[in-house]
Amino acid sequence: MAYKVKKDIRGKALSIETGELAKQADGSVLVTYGDTVVLVTAVASKEVRNEYDFVPLTVDYRQKAYAAGKFPGGFFKREGRPGEKEILTSRLMDRPLRPLFPKYFNNEIQIIGMVLSVDQENDPDILSIIGASASLSMSKIPFQGPIGAVRVGLIDNNFIINPTYEELDRSDINLVVAGAKEGILMVEGGGKQISENVFLDAIFFGHDVIKDIVELQIEIVEKVGVEKMKIEEPQIDLELSKKIEENIIDKLRESLIQTSKMARNKKREEMLNHLMDSFGNDDEEKERDIKNIFEELEKREIRNLIISKKIRPDGRNTKDIRPVSAKIGILPRTHGSALFTRGETQALVSATLGTSMDEQRLDDFEGKSSKAFMLHYNFPPFSVGETRFLSGPGRREIGHGALAERALSAVLPKNEAFPYTIRLVSDILESNGSSSMATVCGGSLALMDAGAPVSSAVGGIAMGLIKNDEETVILSDILGIEDHVGDMDFKVAGTEKGVTAIQMDIKIKGVNKEIMKLALEQAREGRLNILEKMKEVISSPRSQISSYAPKIMNIKINSEKIGLLIGPGGKTIRNIIDKTGANLEVDDSGEISIISSDKESMEKAIKMIEEITREAEIGKIYLGTVKKIMDFGAIVEIFPGSDGLVHISQISDHHVKNVSDELREGEEILVKVLDIDKQGRIRLSRKEALGEKKISDSKKN
Repeated sequence: MAYKVKKDIRGKALSIETGELAKQADGSVLVTYGDTVVLVTAVASKEVRNEYDFVPLTVDYRQKAYAAGKFPGGFFKREGRPGEKEILTSRLMDRPLRPLFPKYFNNEIQIIGMVLSVDQENDPDILSIIGASASLSMSKIPFQGPIGAVRVGLIDNNFIINPTYEELDRSDINLVVAGAKEGILMVEGGGKQISENVFLDAIFFGHDVIKDIVELQIEIVEKVGVEKMKIEEPQIDLELSKKIEENIIDKLRESLIQTSKMARNKKREEMLNHLMDSFGNDDEEKERDIKNIFEELEKREIRNLIISKKIRPDGRNTKDIRPVSAKIGILPRTHGSALFTRGETQALVSATLGTSMDEQRLDDFEGKSSKAFMLHYNFPPFSVGETRFLSGPGRREIGHGALAERALSAVLPKNEAFPYTIRLVSDILESNGSSSMATVCGGSLALMDAGAPVSSAVGGIAMGLIKNDEETVILSDILGIEDHVGDMDFKVAGTEKGVTAIQMDIKIKGVNKEIMKLALEQAREGRLNILEKMKEVISSPRSQISSYAPKIMNIKINSEKIGLLIGPGGKTIRNIIDKTGANLEVDDSGEISIISSDKESMEKAIKMIEEITREAEIGKIYLGTVKKIMDFGAIVEIFPGSDGLVHISQISDHHVKNVSDELREGEEILVKVLDIDKQGRIRLSRKEALGEKKISDSKKN
């Protein structure tokens, strides 16, 4: 049976329907908002996979070209591997869902979101999050939802829900918020150096609407009627658990206060090996139980240490930032470089400056566009002391790169002021907590080292949370192990003025406004501390770009002169390039980028362009060439591409009966520009030009 519910969200109907499409999936919904339609399905495997120690959840979001009335690009004319937008949306869907599955549910789960129709106003990513929650909620899968999601914008100091693409271009923030009724589960977005209080208000402005979206899902779930799968919680061997704790507790507590990650890991490995030798008996199932018992014990002790004593695994208090150091200009042939180290996390970031030809070309649902700023993040296995097959970037790397890119894009100059394409590459050399925020700091330093006139330095910090029934502790600059055992991963990047990027994931069922307010304020204090350390290395961008970077200057010509500049078959522009050694890029508006390796060739190219495309000036005298004789006057070319009429009355100061008596085609004559009308037609005078020449000659004599 088919069911449908709908609710008005900012003047448009948000509808959720089920029962007609994809009926063999455990759960499937069609979510519609405007003319954007997304089908989301949820399926769980029948088999239990006990070998997993994590939620075996896979989320895939796919955009169909037909949804926008387009053909896919490429030779095969069909959708290929997922693009960056699809990967980032898959992550947006995944992150708020993952903490809402029972701990011991180990069946594989797959969520697939397919965009079936898209308008030019509403982004399908929000609908996909809602659809993922709804499909799970009305399936047999034991999902502890539902959740809702909205996008929040800020235009003229007013918050708006689900801004259109056009509104986002004018918005000071772009923020995706997902949550349950009880609180916020995920935040992802950025802003133009916005204060923490404004971001906080935006998040909970969105949460008010999320509650309505959750109620809408509850309504359709009640109509469908759902019987959830029964989960058998594994029986803990209490006797084994007690023996392990008695055997290892003192060594475990000692290991947790090691300041070095490698030292902690070594002791941890020794303890696990000891337990396996003592209690494992080469029994695979028992060894899995031993590992689970040990990990739960470790988690309990770390959380108790932080909550009861306010001491963290590396000995810091809750607000301390690990030691920060940075260097710039360390790679001699790159256009800019920086090495940023915070504790045991280290990012090597390089900056490359290019031309408009280096921009990334995009063809998304919103239309064709290009990117002049790219940040690529790499996480090689050696950064955590592991071996792994090297392949292309995974979802995590794409996501971390996008977060850092968003953080830095808010301070970049406009193209008119700095006409370069910029690529930053962050290679993580060591990792123990928040390498994405190290990338932000290193990226900011590398941009300054490259001479990019950024408006401000940008720093970033990752915050954590340990919460029990009685107490809440917020941690600044979290370690990897604190992220693993904690309840929140909250990354905040920004300048001294405000926040430019924010990302939060929660492992408990939501956090309230008070906790978020405390976390944002503590993050601000930590960020300012890091920015002060960065200032000691470089406080403002270098005044000149690297000698190895291309030199670019933009000039503007009349768009009607583009054909003249290019010439027949490109002959004229090729001549300029051959004679000067500079490269030229011309767009349809008449904007010309001149790219050169030295100042001399650039100046020579500018001079040649100006000569070809110059405009006539009223009152100025030119040496022109007679092109055509007519009964009423002559057409005279004053320079290539510009000619005007010398009327018979303006040929001489005496009466002229026949133009041919005074002028010949091909003859060079002096003419003065009398006027240029609205259509660009030029009126010339030989008579006035000769008169002014006589006066000038007499003054010389």
